[in-house]
Amino acid sequence: MSFKKISQLTPGETIISFFLIRKVECRNTNSGNKYLDFILSDNSGEIVAKLWDCSPEEESQFAKNMLIKVKGTVVEWQGRKQLKIDKIRLVEAKDEVDIEEFVPVAPYPAREMYAELLAYLEKIGNSKLKETVRLIIDEVEEKLMTWPAALHNHHSLRSGLLYHTLTMLKAGEALLQIYPFLNKDLLLAGIILHDIAKIEEIEADELGQATAYSIVGQLLGHIVQGIKKIDWAARQVGLDEELSLQLQHMILAHHYEPEFGSPKKPMFPEAELLHYLDILDARMFDMQKALDTVEPGEFSDRIWALDNRRLYKSNFSG
Repeated sequence: MSFKKISQLTPGETIISFFLIRKVECRNTNSGNKYLDFILSDNSGEIVAKLWDCSPEEESQFAKNMLIKVKGTVVEWQGRKQLKIDKIRLVEAKDEVDIEEFVPVAPYPAREMYAELLAYLEKIGNSKLKETVRLIIDEVEEKLMTWPAALHNHHSLRSGLLYHTLTMLKAGEALLQIYPFLNKDLLLAGIILHDIAKIEEIEADELGQATAYSIVGQLLGHIVQGIKKIDWAARQVGLDEELSLQLQHMILAHHYEPEFGSPKKPMFPEAELLHYLDILDARMFDMQKALDTVEPGEFSDRIWALDNRRLYKSNFSG
């Protein structure tokens, strides 16, 4: 029997499928009856689900990161799909399902992406700069395999930070062919390290799903932490002070505006390009994700991360 993914669900249909519980809360209706309010996920997306008139046993049975089998009806509520649960149980061994199939994940295996990242690192010609970057990423290698790049926004998925970084490296390398005056070593190093401290900024569970901002993340953020990492590593390997300052400035300025965490705007071309590579990849990711579930000739829901815009999916492909 085949089971539908969340992105394939259509209002009005009755479905039987497996989901991962991302969040569950017991609530009361206006009449005082208890119900369970779920956010369910698979690797195609998330959906809100309701189990009305839940029993005391059901109230205590389900928790975050549990796999469940559900029979229910897909409905539409305030313009969004929702699942009304008729039957629910925990997954059993006989179901033969893998929990990692139920979390949003980067489209390529983490080990393969990490090997590609290391190949880009080897393209840095300045040995001290290469050593500085290597020292930093060696410390976080295992976490980098699974860490998301955000709590809610772009690349908030398992291995999302690695995927985002690698995509930027590919785009940056292409633009180096168009703008050969740029310092290749500095640009590649800046791309690899621009978000590396998100591993300290964001807390994630064993499935590589972001759960909260850490205390360090809330008090300092990944920009400040990233600068500290570069300063430490540069001193360890004896990197030229000016190169160290330039690399730190790239991390400092890559959000471009003070309200987004950057107290300085980019002051040289490699820093400017880093900012736009970051913005480009974030927006393309969000747009692709939104349009994946939209039929040709239709508009998406409003997307908060894209200035609350609705995106149109063309009838034409090419």
